[in-house]
Parts: sequence; structure tokens; C-alpha cells
Amino acid sequence: MKRAELAAGTVEYDDSGGEGPVLVFLTGILVGASLWREVIAGLGPGHRCVVLELPLGAHRLPLGPDADLSSIGLARLVAEFLETLDLREVTLVGCDWGGAQLVAAHRLSDRVTRLVLLPQESFDNFPPGLPGRALYLSSKIPGATAAALQTLRVRPMRRSPMNFGLMSKRPIPHDVLDAWLAPALGSSEIRRDLLRYLRTTRRDEYTEAARRLAAFTGPALVLWAPECRMMVPANGARLAEALPRGRLIQVAGSYTLMPHDQPEACAREIRAFVAAPPL
Repeated sequence: MKRAELAAGTVEYDDSGGEGPVLVFLTGILVGASLWREVIAGLGPGHRCVVLELPLGAHRLPLGPDADLSSIGLARLVAEFLETLDLREVTLVGCDWGGAQLVAAHRLSDRVTRLVLLPQESFDNFPPGLPGRALYLSSKIPGATAAALQTLRVRPMRRSPMNFGLMSKRPIPHDVLDAWLAPALGSSEIRRDLLRYLRTTRRDEYTEAARRLAAFTGPALVLWAPECRMMVPANGARLAEALPRGRLIQVAGSYTLMPHDQPEACAREIRAFVAAPPL
């Protein structure tokens, strides 16, 4: 992966290069950049696809000890990343972690001209679902998050409803999960970064963001999963209504990690969305 130096520290990213429309994909909690591999392959060479590995537990490089890793702090990190790489007319794509909403709602970057929201934290659904609440609560007890993560070394435990069982409808290959989990399992500094996010993110941030989404006037696509058991199914329509130029498309056969469950549908809908002329 390539590296970028930001105020908070060094971040890693993948960049397909090319001269096509720029799409920036964000990672999630304990979910690495490879989540997007099949979607990017489906988009083809006509797009420049950049995947930012956010410091949410699957990252390999710890950030500085004073870095602001709250949700809004990470949203500012995304905005700084776009500026550092001088990315323009960006389509910002988010799944699981709701930071793409925060970038748009708080108008943190005028480089973002289009928005794509896949199943993610929204409105009052934070921490989201059973896995989110369990991880959030563990952060309040010293040592509990590290102990909880150790259970993920046992591969059958990963499909538990407390872990990744509610994240994807289709099991994630163990080698992919091994790579996502290795940083947090092996490094106290990576766990420190994850804990800073969990301990400093306010529970009302996405309710506040929803009230501000009217400030984003660019085209917006909401790809939501009506079968999702972690991200509230009704919130997809609510997000589309909150965005002045929002459009909702329901994608069947998926839970939260839609890029893994339905990569072809994601690539098809994102490609059509980016190609459509702005109205």
C-alpha cells in the first residue's frame, strides 16, 4: 500500500491510478481496504479508485498519541487526505463507519462532489446492532476490548452474532478476516487507536449529522440492504430524504458489508451513478 503523511500520522491507501472519475472508498471498524476489492475490479479501468485505510483497527500503522480519532476527528482526517493527494471532484463512498456522512454534513471538504452511502451508522443507530454495542461497551472496561478481540482468533467464533455474523450474509473468507484482524490482535498501539475512536465518539453525532445533510447539494446515492439486521433497514430511505439530491436503491441479499455480499450490484449502481450527468 502507498502512504500519506497527515497531521495525525501516516496512513496507508491503495490507488488504482488513471485519468477517470475519482472515487474514494472508506474502511470500517476492524474492516480493511480489501473489502472493496471486488467492487473496484467491477468498476474497471475507467475509474481512479482510492481506498483509505482508516485507523479503525484493521490499519497497520498506529497514529500519533495525540491524534483526534473521534468520528468527527476521523472525518477531518479524510478531508485532509483528499487535500494531501490533491483529489478533485471526488465521489466519496462509505460503508459500516458513517464518516462519509460527517464529511458531507459538516462541509469539511469542497473536493467531495458526489456521495455514496452503503449500510452504515446513521441517525440514532450508534453503536449499531449487537456487535457495535458489544464493542462499544467493552471499551468502557480496561482490558475488555483486548480480551474480546482474542476470541476472534478462534475461527468458528467469527460468525457469531456478537462478531461478524451480522455483518455479512455471505461468510468472509478466513484469510481475509485474518488480515483484517491481525493488526488489532497483534499490536497494543493499534488497539489504542481503536479505543480512542470508541471512547471519544458521541452517541448523538449521527442524529446531528442527519440534520445537517441538507447542506450537501451534490448528487447522492444511498445503497441500502433491506435484510440488514445491524443497520436499521428504514434508515436508508431516511438518509435519501435528508439529502437534497438523494436517491435510494435497495439491494437484496446483503447485510452491512454489501461490497462483500453483493459486489456486482455495488459496482453496477456506482458506475451508473458516477456516469450520470449532474442535474
